[in-house]
Amino acid sequence: VQLQAFGGGLVQPGGSLRLSCAASGRIFSSAVMAWFRQAPGKEREFVALTRWSRDSTLYADSVKGRFTISRDSAKNTVYLQMNGLKPEDTAVYFCARGSQWATQRNEYRFWGQGTQVTVSS
Repeated sequence: VQLQAFGGGLVQPGGSLRLSCAASGRIFSSAVMAWFRQAPGKEREFVALTRWSRDSTLYADSVKGRFTISRDSAKNTVYLQMNGLKPEDTAVYFCARGSQWATQRNEYRFWGQGTQVTVSS
């Protein structure tokens, strides 16, 4: 399985971006797809996750109500819609695939290359 994340960019505070994560290869229905982010000098942190075959989702408190994770099984793609962006959302965003409903990064075996999101005026 290979993951490719894209859609990052520079946006003003309060703006929106939609990140995409295209997956190649077979994704089992039990798979969990997640987004993490890493700001300069900080640890990689959990953002959101969803189960590939269901609408179940989980969000970090810092993004709840602003970010929405979704997936399109036909396109093998997971999305992260980010609204109400804040400067503290600035980070490299990574998509990941695992098999456990987990927020710890070591539970995820497959990772995309990351896409930079910068929120600044």
